Amino acid sequence: MTRNIISFHALFRQGFQFSFDNKIGSISVFKNGILIFTAYPCDGVYETVECVDNLGHSVNYIDSTSGVEKACLWHSRLGHISKKRIAQLQKDGVLESFDLRSDDVCESCLLGKMTKSPFKGSFERGEGLLDIIHTDVCGPFRSTTKDGTRFYVTFTDDFSRYGYIYLIKQKSDTFEKFKEFKNEVENQLGRKIKMLRSDRGGEYLSIEFLDYLKECGIVSQLTPPRTPQLNGVAERRNRTLLDMVRSMMSRASLPIHFWGYALETAAHILNLVPTKKVAKTPHEMWTGKVPSLAHIKVWGCEAFVRRETQDKLAERSERCFFLGYPKQSFGYLFYRPSEDVVFVARRAVFRERELIFKEDSESTIDLDEIQESSDDTTLGETSNQHEEEVPVGPTDVSLPLRRFGRVSMPPEFYGFHITSDGDTFVSDRTLINLDEPVNYQEAVAGPESAKWKEAMDSEIKSMYDNQVWNLVDNVTGRKTFGCKWIFKKKTDMDGKVHTFKARLVAKGFTQTPGVDYDETFSPVAKIKSIRIMLAIAAFHDYEIWQMDVKTAFLNGKLTEDVYMNQPEGFVDAKYPNKVCKLERSIYGLKQASRSWNLCFHEKVKEFGFSRSEDESCVYVKASGSIVTFLVLYVDDILLMGNDIPTLQNVKAWLGKCFAMKDLGEAAYILGIRILRDRKKRLIGLSQGTYLEKVLKRFSMENSKKGELPIQSNTKLSKTQSPSTDEEIAEMSRVPYASAVGSIMYAMTCTRPDVAFALSMVSRYQGNPGRAHWIAVKNILKYLRRTKNMVLVLGGSDTLRVEGYTDANFQTDRDSGRSQSGWVFLLNGGAVTWKSSKQETVADSTCESEYIAASEAS
Repeated sequence: MTRNIISFHALFRQGFQFSFDNKIGSISVFKNGILIFTAYPCDGVYETVECVDNLGHSVNYIDSTSGVEKACLWHSRLGHISKKRIAQLQKDGVLESFDLRSDDVCESCLLGKMTKSPFKGSFERGEGLLDIIHTDVCGPFRSTTKDGTRFYVTFTDDFSRYGYIYLIKQKSDTFEKFKEFKNEVENQLGRKIKMLRSDRGGEYLSIEFLDYLKECGIVSQLTPPRTPQLNGVAERRNRTLLDMVRSMMSRASLPIHFWGYALETAAHILNLVPTKKVAKTPHEMWTGKVPSLAHIKVWGCEAFVRRETQDKLAERSERCFFLGYPKQSFGYLFYRPSEDVVFVARRAVFRERELIFKEDSESTIDLDEIQESSDDTTLGETSNQHEEEVPVGPTDVSLPLRRFGRVSMPPEFYGFHITSDGDTFVSDRTLINLDEPVNYQEAVAGPESAKWKEAMDSEIKSMYDNQVWNLVDNVTGRKTFGCKWIFKKKTDMDGKVHTFKARLVAKGFTQTPGVDYDETFSPVAKIKSIRIMLAIAAFHDYEIWQMDVKTAFLNGKLTEDVYMNQPEGFVDAKYPNKVCKLERSIYGLKQASRSWNLCFHEKVKEFGFSRSEDESCVYVKASGSIVTFLVLYVDDILLMGNDIPTLQNVKAWLGKCFAMKDLGEAAYILGIRILRDRKKRLIGLSQGTYLEKVLKRFSMENSKKGELPIQSNTKLSKTQSPSTDEEIAEMSRVPYASAVGSIMYAMTCTRPDVAFALSMVSRYQGNPGRAHWIAVKNILKYLRRTKNMVLVLGGSDTLRVEGYTDANFQTDRDSGRSQSGWVFLLNGGAVTWKSSKQETVADSTCESEYIAASEAS
């Protein structure tokens, strides 16, 4: 009895019976014929209760001041601390003495303090080989092997702890690998697998897998959800393997994509060394033979391998790297860097000590698991057991790069959009400009072949005029990379085609850092810097001229030796086997942008320009009252100044240094249309043409026009993200991130009015739901109504900066964080703005305002 109010009606509903004493007015309560307690009247109510035990003896009286009630009261007051702590308080004299019953159970404590039961004792062990097989799939990993492997699956025998490991393309391949494992071990040992212990991964729960286990008489033992401890053998095997791989690769100087070989080597070693759970080594338990470690070498060490050659003066061996032990062949696996191949050889001289005593690691080890699924392939092996070089498998002979020979096209999910009417899926392929050829053959065979041929001739002429390359003989072992043609139709501010452009681009993704390139960083002018300069130009009525650098990247000089194949369609007839040694950078090289920026910087310095300390791509030249500004964005140049002859001299000088195109007064740059009223000293920036393309791209050009970018009652959270397979499959076809990115460019350039709405929807790009996509479509509807709005700079009497800031308290429903927003005006127009979630949780509206003001400052 822990309560001071007893409801007889509630007792009646629970099956209790009552007996009234007409002499003294007491009430006796029975259940199943046993007296539970008796209540006595006092001043018109039944105030005291006499409890009895099973023998009918009185136990105690319970009232509002009983010890048990005090125990519950103080237990609740003290935040549901344990009874041991309450007893200690009583012992120390801090708390009065009252009875603490050990059998009392607090429901609130059960709800709030329930913990997992400890995993004690030993689990069932196999009594013989193949009695119990432990298995688990590990991956996907952030770093892939050279052929894209990201998963592996292990099978470990419980009795001997002998393990098998397989690299797989995807988790669904586990079934095929299990059948391969089963056939091999049962044939070798003459025994049958009795039990397969695994977690509840989907790869083990497929109908195909379960039916196969039933057919073979194998018991599938699945662990309960979220209890990896019950699959401890497989989990510990994964940890041990990855620890060994990281340790082995941290010392070796091999690329990270060789982790698959290191993993197989680690599994091979674990079978040869002792383990705590068995008296002998797994190999001896499995085969009955004591293992030999004579063939074990330090993984990743250099090795000199004999090679056969007809030249008697040629070197008899070559430097390679040891990669492991082939499964189906005698000998060792070696990697030859000069040809980028893996092969098998029987003998080699290993330089193990040099690797052991090396000081610094040369590899970056990143074997973290990610949540995405990816494809793997198993390592090929060879049955040829000759001593000399034997290719390991077709995927290892040439080690092709991922993008080799691939035709660029939008991904499949990118072409499906939810329309504004009916939310049905439609294909976006028709919205892509398909009249631009994707390769050389399509360009010369199409109806506009003459224009594309002229564009390619112009590009090659620029190459020769700038002396971009020299033809040299191709030397065996020299690394060369290819090139390709990129075709693009350039449009004006009204969307009309005015130029056919063909660009020769190097396949820079095949470059190796430290070999054919070093630094790649190249600055560009910030969009807000361009707005600031335009606001200043509007206030002072400066001239604003625009120029374009033709083939800008061809002006940068290379300091590395870089070799490229001759371009398709323009191979020299006299020297078809020669290659191009690049003297200058071309488009596609990783260092091309940096080389061009350094070259331009040196030239403008010679003419007297100095670089701004706060903006690397804004230059200024002042002489008395004459001032000139130069803004560079890759190959687009804005010239601003108050003296026309000086600007003309700058243009003439730039024309001598580079191949330039004079575009006159600035009207269209970076997809932004520049409107100007010099009488009122106003400049307007508009992205109407760009927004029309965005609306058409996402099938919103005929949608309703929205009044606001986001409604005041719109509440977004992670709970609206898809949770079922059907919802995930539906949303995977929605170009959510692409739409957010397209809106973000408009917001960054000219549309601060959608900054808050964009900040809200951009938080869910990882797993967007239908409600999030509707919010994105509402922004597009609003942009359709306001696509012709102009960001106006000018109209102020003084050139001063004005800043405004505000905060919205706890707008994020997931984290409880507030929203900061600020905007700065120059010459009456917005030049920089931001709306973002605050980094910390504010406890009050005042604190959120202070945080917003601090961020703005």
